[in-house]
Amino acid sequence: MTIEDITLAAFTLCNSLRIVAYVPQIVRAARDRSGAEAISFATWTLFLLSHVSAAAYALVNKEDRTMAMIFLCNAAGCGAILIIAACSRSRHRRPRPSGSYGPAIRSQYRAMPQARDFLDRSQLQREGE
Repeated sequence: MTIEDITLAAFTLCNSLRIVAYVPQIVRAARDRSGAEAISFATWTLFLLSHVSAAAYALVNKEDRTMAMIFLCNAAGCGAILIIAACSRSRHRRPRPSGSYGPAIRSQYRAMPQARDFLDRSQLQREGE
């Protein structure tokens, strides 16, 4: 076996195992009840673009369909995670109270009638301007 064969085998093994490693992340994102808050869209989008560009490189520069398929499978895993997280977030998105009050003021708004009256008057004043 040459060094090229060894590095190709290591690449194929690691990237093939990585395809399987997406499954637990997909399951966790699908079961998450808080809108998949732990999923970073920026990170997973970068992973997706990285895999797609690597697949293009494998096809165009190396003419290696096997390598391209491995990267496309990894891209599909990233895409699945992004889609599931986006669906989960849209399902769990809570309607925001009207106005642009901070969280502390919103909690006072619910708990204290005086705060509610103040905020209602403030909102009416802004709308009248």
